[in-house]
Amino acid sequence: MSSPATTNHPRNSLVAQLEQIGLRVLPANLDDFLARATRAHWSPLMLLEQLAQAEAEDRSRRSLERRLRVSGIKSFKPMADYEWDWPTKIERDIIERALTLDFLHEARNLVLVGRNGLGKTMIAQNICHAAVLAGYSVFFRSAPALLEELHRQTPEGRRRKLRTYANVGLLCVDEVGYLSFDDKAADLLYEVINCRYERKPLIVTTNRPFKEWNEVFPNATCIATLLDRLLHHADVTVIEGDSYRVRESEQEAAARRRKK
Repeated sequence: MSSPATTNHPRNSLVAQLEQIGLRVLPANLDDFLARATRAHWSPLMLLEQLAQAEAEDRSRRSLERRLRVSGIKSFKPMADYEWDWPTKIERDIIERALTLDFLHEARNLVLVGRNGLGKTMIAQNICHAAVLAGYSVFFRSAPALLEELHRQTPEGRRRKLRTYANVGLLCVDEVGYLSFDDKAADLLYEVINCRYERKPLIVTTNRPFKEWNEVFPNATCIATLLDRLLHHADVTVIEGDSYRVRESEQEAAARRRKK
């Protein structure tokens, strides 16, 4: 009886096969991995455990990098730098609770209201970043960018984009009220809010009180319904005070004068 034939696969062929089955860490570090296994006398079970751990950690890292990239959060200051005593009014307990991400599980919304320069965007960015680190998919978009993107789509493209906005783990619409929009933009924002209503959480930042949203979206007929859906399950917090950026600019100007 003849013995079974032994097939010797060259290293390059093995690397290609490992890549073909979806592995990434092992093909790139095959020689090192095999050397460590030999030195440590890994059992077959231990070898598989080490392989699975390396691949899982790599996939987790790449997933985090991808979610951060597509989130659109961009650069921001950490909450450790936030000066809680600068605003004359701020509900710190609501913001700190939001940073624990409890509202995500409840599909509640968070609305930050306040004039420019009080840290609304910074707070929203920190919450969104915490959500990404916790494994959620996140989109952080300014209101003008989001509405412009929806407006220039074909009807089918708009439906696809709305499905995307409906299903992302956390959506933040930043800077509602900084620009005025037409009634079509109000309809689009309503569609975004409605498709997430009681399903997925939403963060909105605005510099205008709700009674002035008719000025942000003049001639729009859906504002009352839009606000009803947005605020039905929402924590609304108002931040009051003078602009931190104005104070920072004044301090920098004073420092330059002292140097002269």
